[in-house]
Amino acid sequence: MKRPVGVFDSGIGGLSVLRALRAELPHQSFVYVADSGHAPYGEREPGHVIERSQAITQYLIRQHDIQALVVACNTATAAAIGLLRQQHPELPIVGVEPALKPAAASSRTHRVGVMATRGTLQSAKFQALLASLQGRAEFVLQPCDGLADAIEHQDAARIQALCRSYTQAMGRYGSAAGEIDTVVLGCTHYPFAADTLHALMGDVVQLVESGAPVARQTRRVLREPASSGHPNLRFGTTGQVEQLRSAVQRWLQPGAAVDKLHI
Repeated sequence: MKRPVGVFDSGIGGLSVLRALRAELPHQSFVYVADSGHAPYGEREPGHVIERSQAITQYLIRQHDIQALVVACNTATAAAIGLLRQQHPELPIVGVEPALKPAAASSRTHRVGVMATRGTLQSAKFQALLASLQGRAEFVLQPCDGLADAIEHQDAARIQALCRSYTQAMGRYGSAAGEIDTVVLGCTHYPFAADTLHALMGDVVQLVESGAPVARQTRRVLREPASSGHPNLRFGTTGQVEQLRSAVQRWLQPGAAVDKLHI
């Protein structure tokens, strides 16, 4: 039996990354952990995020003998991935970060919006990424307090209200000089609000997420990629089982079983 790839997020957001992973690696088995009992990471102290990331990584190694780990959360990547790599040098670990570089390259107005959690935007890792792209584009940074939580709970009215508030705060959208024509979705939850964002900003605006490049990098680092056979998908959550089950059925796989985890 091929060893699975572990994937974790603070909640359901990492399902957007898992969706891309399955498209890139259709025969690979995955184990997904939603740490919904401790969400949202983006509004937690870095120490708490590091502690949870360590605990989930240990669980995936011990209980599932994973061959690689995908940290499908921008905040956890920024806070913990360096330490996880130090502690588990034998384990390939792939993180996710806001796709600023491809957004800057594709923007024609050179004005790019960045929607992310406050934890991601304030992290040293993000600030270093931003500094490395100085002069490539003008980045309009928008912390989106509460949006990941609203998506986590599939609260349509709150998602609409928060998206409206944050898109208005970033400025004007379009293809003219000074307008934002590209928006980076800097949290893995946000792709699940893409329809709402497009309705508010217009179809001329390109939304850039991180799932596809993360999936390609995961394929590159796998030591024993599956080339055939029936893949096994397992889902677990530290929060409400029905919450994750509903999200998995809606966006990924109808009829999927979800386990309650105590990590």
